[in-house]
Amino acid sequence: MTAPARLDELEHLLGDPSDDGNPLGGTAALAADEKDEVFGAAERALDAYCLNAEFVPRRHGGRLAGADDLIQVLRTVFRRDPSLGLGYGVSSFISSVNVWAAGSPTQTRWVADTLLSNQKIASAYHELAHGNDFSRAEFAARPGTTGGWRLTGRKEVVTNVTRARGLVLLARTDERPGSRSHSQILVDKQTLPDGVMRDLARYPSVGMRGVQLGGIEFTDCPVDDEAVVGRPGQGIETALRSFQLTRTAIPSMLAGVLDSGLRSTMEFAADRRLYGHRVADQPEVRRLLVDAYLDLLICDSLGLVAARALHLLPGQTSMYASAVKYLVGKRLMDAMHQLSLVLGAHFYLREGRYAIFQKLLRDLAPAGFGHAARVACLGTMLPQVPLLARRGWVHPEPADPALFRIGEELPELPFARLRVSAGGLDGLAGSLGAAVDRLTGDGPEQQRLRRLAGQFTAELGDLAEAGAALHPSDLGVDARVEVLDLPARYATVLAASACLNVWLARDDDPAWVTGALDRLARSLGRPGDDRAGDHREPLYQELAARHAERRSFDLSRRPLPG
Repeated sequence: MTAPARLDELEHLLGDPSDDGNPLGGTAALAADEKDEVFGAAERALDAYCLNAEFVPRRHGGRLAGADDLIQVLRTVFRRDPSLGLGYGVSSFISSVNVWAAGSPTQTRWVADTLLSNQKIASAYHELAHGNDFSRAEFAARPGTTGGWRLTGRKEVVTNVTRARGLVLLARTDERPGSRSHSQILVDKQTLPDGVMRDLARYPSVGMRGVQLGGIEFTDCPVDDEAVVGRPGQGIETALRSFQLTRTAIPSMLAGVLDSGLRSTMEFAADRRLYGHRVADQPEVRRLLVDAYLDLLICDSLGLVAARALHLLPGQTSMYASAVKYLVGKRLMDAMHQLSLVLGAHFYLREGRYAIFQKLLRDLAPAGFGHAARVACLGTMLPQVPLLARRGWVHPEPADPALFRIGEELPELPFARLRVSAGGLDGLAGSLGAAVDRLTGDGPEQQRLRRLAGQFTAELGDLAEAGAALHPSDLGVDARVEVLDLPARYATVLAASACLNVWLARDDDPAWVTGALDRLARSLGRPGDDRAGDHREPLYQELAARHAERRSFDLSRRPLPG
């Protein structure tokens, strides 16, 4: 079954989220959230659909082909309930990609069979004492006296750790410091002897209250030699390669949260009257709604292009994945907070027609962090900036135009070709200049787009100059804020290149790309487009039309139930 057909099936299965009588709709999701419970009815529906098959590559019997298709399918779930998206499936995706990237045939077969039978696997990296610094993780795997390994230690704030059948554990296997000190261990909980594993209490949370967020403690727990994923000492490298999939896909899935938040705010603005007029008729309200709409399109463009890069530019995606995690996560949360200004006091009400908004807002923040906060993503990008500045940003080679043809079929995900470093190559930045060369028309829209695009090529030139001047002492974990600003600004340039090239590939109305580039340019302190306001009302009318037609607000314009 094709990805669009699977999307239609899933939409039909889950039904209209705004229908109070729908047992899988927003009212039922809110009721589960109020009780801090898993949304059981929806999980059973996803079992019937076998959502886990979306995480299993086709060669192992699943449905995973294109990372962009995976994003679209899971966005359908996140649009309804972020707790369901994370708690039901994405936690299994996070753990399974490590096995697809480095596991043995036996391990990949076991993980595939486990997921395809609707069981769960959890990724247990986190230790509260060390946060994002995995190199200091204390959970240990020590060689057993008669072979195998003995596991001792705690993992905390782990999604589904209690109910998961399997665990992928990051464990210290060497006391010496360095990147080869840790390994990943795949554990089947059902095969462990009694008394060696203890579940810890759930960690209370403001958001994601329907997610089983717990911990686990091992005491001298025996596992076989074959439990190590890849080679001993390869754990952090495998994690960094796997993060390229999760940091790209999960923030892009979360765009569904902004889609629903924007829909709820549109309904409020259309229905609410203030001083004898609809709230939606106020210019400032329309500005906030259009800005959120543009942010959604920016996030969708960068996220889907980066997802396609996993297939087409696998050696370069270490930078793109972190850029997505940083920029998309930030823009989604900022946009939701801006929409809360339109709702006013209604944004935190937990009952009534607009109650779903406060749940979406609460759930978005923790989902945007995961195993690495956004500032940590900037820190992982920073060491590559000097080489990119000298090589990839001076005379960059453009990417294959297929990178921007959203929806076009992709080759199989090349897990083995993902690299920890891009080696100074940057096809997405290179495609910015190639896009400018294609803007050759004499019309006013083409001229405006040329001026806007020129601001990003100038920004890339400034980044190249500043990046080449960095000293090795600037690249550590204690990097100054102004130095961390370089990868942050670079992420914005990537977003601009993605938007412009996606628009060129689609050849649709230029209003959205002009508005998106203006918004991105101004975020860099550039002048933007002095006539960007001309597009604001047409963009609002497009937004209102999509709302009336029950279509998604992202690039796909998919019809929605209801």
